[in-house]
This record gives sequence, C-alpha cells and structure tokens, in this order.
Amino acid sequence: MALKRRTKVNPNFSMSSMTDIVFLLLIFFMVTSTLIAPNALKLLLPQSSQQTSASAITTISITEDLNYYIEATQIPLEDIEGILHYRFSNEQIAEPTISLHVHRTVPIQEVVRIMNIAKNNKWKLILATQAN
Repeated sequence: MALKRRTKVNPNFSMSSMTDIVFLLLIFFMVTSTLIAPNALKLLLPQSSQQTSASAITTISITEDLNYYIEATQIPLEDIEGILHYRFSNEQIAEPTISLHVHRTVPIQEVVRIMNIAKNNKWKLILATQAN
C-alpha cells in the first residue's frame, strides 16, 4: 500500500528575496555614506571672543610679504626651528608654548609650515585670532 502525498515539498531555495534585500542594503549604505562625508568643505576664518589661559613663551609672526619674525627679530624660515630649540634648551622650558600671529592674507601653506615645526617638536601652539 503506497501512500502518496498530495502536496509536494519543493527542495529548491529561491534566492530572489535574498538578492532584493542585498540590493536594498547596498543602496541604503551608498546613500548614507554620501550624507556623512560631503564632497566640499566650507571653511570660515576663526574669530575669537575669549582668551586662552595658556601664556605664550615666545611669539612667531608672519607678515603679509612672508617675512618671519621671532619676537621683533626677522628670521629666515629655515632657521626658526634651530633658534627655538636653542632658546628653549637654554631656558630649560619643559613645555614650550608658541603664539603664532599671521596676517590674514598669508597663504595657509605658510601657517602649516610653522604648525609642523611645533608638532614635530611637541611644542604647544596658540593661533592668535582677531577679536569679534
């Protein structure tokens, strides 16, 4: 006596619903990733209404014609790091702090050069801003 089922179970697995979910997740992540990181940055010049509590030990100034000054003495860019090393070691300053005064027309590349000198030597740097 052979009994047969009326409904047959299909052993095949349908991947169409799985691919739909994968494509929906792909679209979701593509849309959210473009919202998180926009293509362009809007930069504003810094303005300050408050003063910092750290007092600077020395001042570096960059004029609009790209002359570098430590305090009131004009110094070539190549000599700034050596002069600051000499000064900080003679005065035995543990945590040197530099105040950077830059004319507003100076290219940011020149500012970054001084910032890199301070970063490489682990000196603190204060960027002087104009009051509101």
